Amino acid sequence: MDAARLKQSWSLVAAHGDQVPLYFYSMLFLSHPETRQMFPTNMAGQRDRLVTALGHIVSHVDQVDSLVGFLQDLGADHRKFAVRPEHYPAVGEALVATLQHFLGEAWTDELAQDWTAAYGLVSQVMIDAAQAAEAVNPPWWVAEVLGHERRAFDLAVLTLRPQYLLPFAPGQSIGVSHPAVRAWRYYSPANAPRADGTLELHVRAAPGGAVSSRLVYGCAVGDQVHLAAPVGDRLTLWPAGTSDLLLLGSGTGWAPLKSLVEQVAAEGSRRRVDLYVGARSPGEFYDNEAIEKLAASYPWLAVTYVVGMDLQRPGEFGHVVDRALADGDWRSRHVYICGSDEMVNHSVTTLTRTGYHQGQLHHEGFGKHWYGPTWRTATASDDSGGVR
Repeated sequence: MDAARLKQSWSLVAAHGDQVPLYFYSMLFLSHPETRQMFPTNMAGQRDRLVTALGHIVSHVDQVDSLVGFLQDLGADHRKFAVRPEHYPAVGEALVATLQHFLGEAWTDELAQDWTAAYGLVSQVMIDAAQAAEAVNPPWWVAEVLGHERRAFDLAVLTLRPQYLLPFAPGQSIGVSHPAVRAWRYYSPANAPRADGTLELHVRAAPGGAVSSRLVYGCAVGDQVHLAAPVGDRLTLWPAGTSDLLLLGSGTGWAPLKSLVEQVAAEGSRRRVDLYVGARSPGEFYDNEAIEKLAASYPWLAVTYVVGMDLQRPGEFGHVVDRALADGDWRSRHVYICGSDEMVNHSVTTLTRTGYHQGQLHHEGFGKHWYGPTWRTATASDDSGGVR
């Protein structure tokens, strides 16, 4: 198997853009129509995820150690789509047909052998990981909606009770799906693990978001949702750590930060924690009661609200990170950042320019999640699983 040849051929195919996943899924569904029910009705997002996933695999095909862990996560997580070992050959056939179509005269017997061998290795790692995961976790958990509170027109706070314990670490993300929607979206619980196993989710309905819209507008107490195993470690803390923290959040990015505050409280570690919570206007602070309760309960926690829109300065927008830097020098602390891509990008850029090093800046990454957040594990530079 020639890694360079694989990479070169994939770059030629990927240059065709959206035509590639469109052709691939057309081939897959025409030749194996039974696979169509495993995918969401709206395939636009799925097409993007396919190209990104294949690009990541091919670009790391000569880095076996990093790729294996990525594929194992992918294989185990695919169980929530009811993917079985017998489905992998169908995908392989459609992939080879797609590559042959777009490469045209550049397609050779050697390339066919390379891609067949590469896909065989990829699929076997994923199948083995899925089978190993069966002994640890179910493909998904069924959870009952115990609470559904609308905090704004497009935002709801949900309390869920899984049928059996779903273990997770504060800062991780959990896949969520509604039985009526063949799609998954990842959310970070807004609580540390509880004795009763319940989870709190903060959900804002995204334009065109099938899962988020269903959870906000079409979900009620007593309904059931499906939950997938937790993933990601870029926002997690080591238990019983000692590092003081600076937490920067905006919008529903407050949710994972809330879970970290609860973890610090449960550990009794007495870290110093300064929390900056931002919103575009005062009316968009949707969880003030919980924030104020935490601040009143723990003397080591200081809370600052940052309003983005200043009526006295029309046209200007205040960022959480700018306010935090104006208040003090936090370079001795680990900084956790959660919010929109724009907010995270601005915060990381500003902090780096000011002298903060990458090892102390913790965030999930930028861009749309092509396959939930399983890529976080693959791209994270910190192999320790969290910060001390």
